[in-house]
Amino acid sequence: MAIARGTDTELQGLIDLALAGDESAKDALLQHSCERLLRLTRRTFRNYPYLRRWEATDDVFQNAMVRLHRALKDVRVESVRHFFNLAGIQIRRELTDLTRHYFGPEGDGANHHTDQQPPDDPGGSLDRSDEPEDLTEWNLFHEQCDRLPDDEKEVVTLIYYQGLTQDEAARVLGISVRTLKRRWFSARMQLHEVLKDDRAG
Repeated sequence: MAIARGTDTELQGLIDLALAGDESAKDALLQHSCERLLRLTRRTFRNYPYLRRWEATDDVFQNAMVRLHRALKDVRVESVRHFFNLAGIQIRRELTDLTRHYFGPEGDGANHHTDQQPPDDPGGSLDRSDEPEDLTEWNLFHEQCDRLPDDEKEVVTLIYYQGLTQDEAARVLGISVRTLKRRWFSARMQLHEVLKDDRAG
């Protein structure tokens, strides 16, 4: 039976080839996961409300894929789950750098009035005190997400950035819902503390 393009089975096969030393498998991995990576970019982009006026998803996607291609040269990807975690990090780094570019002291966005549009669908809910209030806090929030411990960062990626339910995220990670809830709560508390400290300063 033929394996559908872009399935986890096909992608794991390409990862296994890459681990065996087939350099061309890394390019094939990007090509065969293109549609899923584009969806991941689109979901993540929703959580950068200040930036959507200035950039298009396709441009963000292309630049993030260049980053991912470079990262694959240095990172030994072991699984499909690991691959998409790595992709999510590269997409967020591209969006964070674009935010700095547009909203730095000399950026177009820093000197241009833009009505803030809330994210279309941020996925997992956060308390009001956890939600960033302005551009500086949004940037700090996303940077802190990437600094979370790996287990908690993975939960935030699936629930907040990709919009999965807690039950869905638990199945993806192969853990109990109770364990997922504990990691999600810990991540939220850390993000809350960072924003609270920033506001107090």
